[in-house]
Amino acid sequence: MNIDIHNIPPHIAIIMDGNGRWAQARGLARSAGHVEGVETVKRITDLCGHLGVKYLTLYTFSNENWNRPAEEVEALMNLFVTQLEDQVLMENDIRFRVIGDRESLPESVQKRMNECMEKTRNNKTMTVTCALSYSSRWELTEMTRRVAKDAIDGKLKPEDITEEYISNHLETNFMPDPDLLIRTGGELRISNYLLWQCAYTEFYFCDTFWPDFKEEDLHKAIASYQKRQRRFGLTEAQIEEKLKGEKK
Repeated sequence: MNIDIHNIPPHIAIIMDGNGRWAQARGLARSAGHVEGVETVKRITDLCGHLGVKYLTLYTFSNENWNRPAEEVEALMNLFVTQLEDQVLMENDIRFRVIGDRESLPESVQKRMNECMEKTRNNKTMTVTCALSYSSRWELTEMTRRVAKDAIDGKLKPEDITEEYISNHLETNFMPDPDLLIRTGGELRISNYLLWQCAYTEFYFCDTFWPDFKEEDLHKAIASYQKRQRRFGLTEAQIEEKLKGEKK
């Protein structure tokens, strides 16, 4: 699959779906799918880094996932602690971040993620963000509570609340909005993920389970993105005129 190396989406967000179904199809415990999914994360992170992707945001564990069987949740948390390799992040100049309800996480997970965020905070080649114990409705609710408190304390006027203000008070205030969102596993929904941030994101859905997602699949997603004209509310004619002006 040929892709234009000069038109790589700066920010790719991924819903990594299908780990459990991948395992069940092979007669394995669902946790085996999550273990294999970690290997895919490592592979895709490396590929994105070589392509020049600046931000990679991975839907790792949603707030709703806490309702899964206890043994599966425990396995996922243990994977996060044992597989988060700060040395690899440092060697590849990757900054690591986490978005989500961190206080709900086990202390061992909090400790490990804080260590990695601190150690990699000055890295610049790419930012990899794990959405962990995250959901957009939780994020928007928390932001609204903070805004309401500022208003009650007299620190905020109604006219101060703009789109920029809201974006700056979300969990993702350190990153641009996603250019491309990929969902694996065959489902056609975004499952409470980056709802505000994906207002003009291009979506790509594929049937491939996350453990089987490889370089060719990533290239297909990027090739699909490159065929699209991102208009951001403008007409096709306006976009073409804008491009002409930029070439002069």
